[in-house]
Amino acid sequence: QVISRRLYGPIWKSTFGHYRNINIGSPVVLEQLLRQEGKYPMRSDMALWKEHRDTRRLPYGPFTEEGERWYRLRQVLNKRLLKPSEALLYADAIGEVVSDLMVRLREERSRSPSGVLVGDVANLLYRFALEGISYILFETRIGCLKQQVPAETQRFIDSINLMFKNSIFATVLPRWSRKVLPFWDRYLDSWDTIFAFGKTLIDRKMKELEGQVEHGKEVSGYLSYLLASGRLSLDEVYGSVAELLLAGVDTTSNTLSWALYHLSRDPDIQETLYQELKAVVPADRFPAAEDIPKLPMLRAIIKETLRVYPVVPTNARVFYEKDIVIGDYLFPKNTLFVLAHYAMSHDETYFPEPERFLPQRWLRGHGSPHHPFSSIPFGYGVRACVGRRIAELEMHLALARMIQAFEVRPDPRGVEVTSVSRIVLVADKPINLEFIARP
Repeated sequence: QVISRRLYGPIWKSTFGHYRNINIGSPVVLEQLLRQEGKYPMRSDMALWKEHRDTRRLPYGPFTEEGERWYRLRQVLNKRLLKPSEALLYADAIGEVVSDLMVRLREERSRSPSGVLVGDVANLLYRFALEGISYILFETRIGCLKQQVPAETQRFIDSINLMFKNSIFATVLPRWSRKVLPFWDRYLDSWDTIFAFGKTLIDRKMKELEGQVEHGKEVSGYLSYLLASGRLSLDEVYGSVAELLLAGVDTTSNTLSWALYHLSRDPDIQETLYQELKAVVPADRFPAAEDIPKLPMLRAIIKETLRVYPVVPTNARVFYEKDIVIGDYLFPKNTLFVLAHYAMSHDETYFPEPERFLPQRWLRGHGSPHHPFSSIPFGYGVRACVGRRIAELEMHLALARMIQAFEVRPDPRGVEVTSVSRIVLVADKPINLEFIARP
């Protein structure tokens, strides 16, 4: 993206598989584009996900649904998630999962020969994030952080990875190859496992709710709200929860992994964060949701990590309602616009020394002002990430707890890690870190 923008400027054409794209690499142009969105913006056609739903006659969710049906679905899903005050409803649940993460971290650490090294922190944090979002969506623990992960949960975790891996083959390879190569059946099977896992937990919750309602108990929790509201059919709940589950994991786990990686390599920033935590949170308790507004460095570290490593480096929009004018160009409706978030958040015009990890650029009175559309890791407008507040709460609480308890140091073998794009932006090799207990 960065090279293409240097070569061609803020807008350029490209092809990927059978897609013809108009790429946007400037926040100024991006703002012009997104401010022309209609009431029902379309991210991209999500053809592969839809194909699975259509083949198996399954309902669409917030990523696959379009138009008015999408809008109605999203209006229901937004409730209890989107406002910061609503995210606080889940603070205790997230705190509980963070406590289990700390237990697992200590166990992993003690098992290493040095007694302090944790290998592949991204894998541990992935399981933390999946446990967190599952606890919120299903109101039940699924055991991702147990020493022995339950077999059905492990199958579910493996299916998510396989689905993403095989979707790359399905995008790039011609359709006829689906009959002769195994990737297509594996792709469909992975989705089947994801849906079946969600359906089992939702059905269990339905039985539980029926019992509660019979005994006159008040219903609380996100899934209970969706099921009891009567605004979605059971099929729509199945489709929505399966898609929300996937959306909730990579942001949290990847961002926390990169944040820890950089803090381990920059002891000064880590010490600043530790001192900030000490000043705000008494030694006899853990950081809580109400502390976060008083921790500007903590918030800046997460913002800077999301700038350097936008979890989704590329997003898309299809304007199917009308033609679009940007500057001197007219684009006919149904043009596929690819939003090059990585190139924009690495633009030295807005972020001097863009490759450097400098959280202080987000603090008041520091750094140069940047364009509001230059780093939008959670998207914009009515199509913005529905789980943003939950993800932020998880990341802030987990990072605060880890830095309160440990000083994080780099892998003593001096391994350099860089990012690679696998639909989402991930580390090219395992991130191994030392966690030294604080006195």
